[in-house]
Amino acid sequence: MYAIIETGGKQVKVEVGQKIFVEKLDAEAGASYTFDKVLLIADAKTVVGTPYVKGATVTAKVEKQGKGKKIRVFKYKNKANERKTIGHRQPYTCLVIEAINA
Repeated sequence: MYAIIETGGKQVKVEVGQKIFVEKLDAEAGASYTFDKVLLIADAKTVVGTPYVKGATVTAKVEKQGKGKKIRVFKYKNKANERKTIGHRQPYTCLVIEAINA
C-alpha cells in the first residue's frame, strides 16, 4: 500500500515505514504530523482524488530537523568587476511514515 501526498509544493510517494525528507515543517522532533492533502491511495484498488481523497490522511513521526549540504551561488556581471559568492543551506524535516488512513 502506498499514497501520494502533497507537501512543500511537491508530490511525494510514501509507504509505511519509509523515511522521507521534505521542506521544513513547523513541528518538533518526536512529534506526530498528519498530512491531509492526499492525492492518491493505492492498495487492492486505487483511489484517485479530485484533487484530494476525502477523509484520507497520512500520519508521520518527525525524526529530526536539519539543513542540507551547502551549495555555492556565484553571481557575476561582465565588464563591471562585480563578483559575489553566496552559500545556501536548505532546511528540511526528516519524517518516518507511520500509517496511511484511507
